[in-house]
Amino acid sequence: MKGILGRKVGMTEVFTKDGKLIPVTVVSVEPNVITQIKTQETDGYNAIQLATVEKKEKHATKASMGHTKKANTTPKRFLKEIRNVEGTYTLGDTLDASIFQAGEYVDVTGTSKGKGFTGVIKRHNQSRGPETHGSRYHRRPGSMGTMRPMRVMKGKKLAGHMGVETRTIQNLEIIEVNASENYILVSGSIPGAKNSLVLIKSAVKKDAAKEPKELITYEQETVVDEVVEAPENQEAVENSEETTQQVETQEEVAGEK
Repeated sequence: MKGILGRKVGMTEVFTKDGKLIPVTVVSVEPNVITQIKTQETDGYNAIQLATVEKKEKHATKASMGHTKKANTTPKRFLKEIRNVEGTYTLGDTLDASIFQAGEYVDVTGTSKGKGFTGVIKRHNQSRGPETHGSRYHRRPGSMGTMRPMRVMKGKKLAGHMGVETRTIQNLEIIEVNASENYILVSGSIPGAKNSLVLIKSAVKKDAAKEPKELITYEQETVVDEVVEAPENQEAVENSEETTQQVETQEEVAGEK
C-alpha cells in the first residue's frame, strides 16, 4: 500500500496516439512530509502520517508546531494516516508524485460537494407526482409508512442535508505523472470541489498495472527572426554608389550649362 495527499484542480481531457479521448482529473501534489511513524509495538498498528500544505505559524497551535518540529518541518494544514505502507521510511522524509507511475490503479478518497437542504427528488432520486388534473401532490416525499406502528420508521428517505460526505472512487487508472510540475492525471472524475483535499492510494481490488498509454504531446513553436548579415565589402559598395551619384550630378550640371 502506498499513498499521497493532493488537491483537486479540475477536469480536462487528453488524447492517445491511437485516437482515443480520455477524460482526466488533474490532482496537484505538493511535497508530503512524514510527520509520524506508528509501529505495532508502540501504537498497535503500522502506519505513517503525511502532512502537506504549509500553514502560517500564527494560525498554528503550539501542539501542532511541536509535532511538526520533530520532523524538521513547518506547520502543515492537512494531516492523514496511511496504514500498511510499503517500504521503510524515516521521520522527515518527503514524498512526491513520483511514487506512482502511469498505468497503475488507485482509489481516490475525497469529500463530496455540499448541496445544502434538498428534497427527496434530488436527494434520493424519487419520482414526482402528477402535475395537472387537480393533483396537489408534486414533489412531496409520499407515504410515511403503514398504519401500525403509528410513527415514522427509522431509515425513511426524507428531505435533508445532502453532500459533504467522505466518498471513495475505486479502480481509477493513472494516465500521467509529472514530478517536475507536481501533478497527477487520474482517469475519470473524483469526489470533491475544486481545490479540495484528496487521498490517492493503491487500489485494493486491482494489483496488476496496465501499460502506460502513449499520449499526444503538443510542442509550442518558437519563431526566430532571420538575421541578414551585411557583406564584408558593404562599405566599398556604398562608396561606389556615392561616387556614381556625384558623377551623374556633375554631368547633369554640365549639360544645363
